Amino acid sequence: MTIVDLLAQRNAEFAAHRFDPTLRINPSQKLMVICCVDPRVDPTVVLGVELGEAGVIRNVGGRVTPATLQTMGMLSKVGQANGGGPGLGWHLVVLHHTDCGMTDLAAFPELLAPYFGIGIDELDSKAVSDPYTSVKIDVDVLRHTEPLASAFQVSGLVYDVDTGLVEIVVPAGRPVAREADSKTTR
Repeated sequence: MTIVDLLAQRNAEFAAHRFDPTLRINPSQKLMVICCVDPRVDPTVVLGVELGEAGVIRNVGGRVTPATLQTMGMLSKVGQANGGGPGLGWHLVVLHHTDCGMTDLAAFPELLAPYFGIGIDELDSKAVSDPYTSVKIDVDVLRHTEPLASAFQVSGLVYDVDTGLVEIVVPAGRPVAREADSKTTR
């Protein structure tokens, strides 16, 4: 049996016993999760998210990048086209984790800088080797990027791959106006 045969067999089991044709395109829990592609950090398992409850964006490091923001904009339009979309009561969780492969990429600034859409000299500002700092940075970006800042409560979690536990590093909230924000347009 090949891996594809195994996957087809598992799908038949799913379709026969767990498939729910009533699920809709907009998440039932008004929840979006941004997380890493690391197979140890599947949010449906780690956070107990059920099918249909959340939209999930996975990328290298679970980081907020220009591509992440573009994807979120597109998902917002899909949600709106289907009678929903981000708004009052929606929550966005940024989930980083320990022992992330992003740390291994710190030695390759020529890969990371374009990924984040910044210059190599700005990479230190992304804290690629520290998930506790990086999740704070990414939450801050989201809390100060419109229209996301208005549409979502944003929080940041770090999953420990050694214990299986998540730590709430940034509690749910919206941006607090900063003096710099009032002087500049983002």
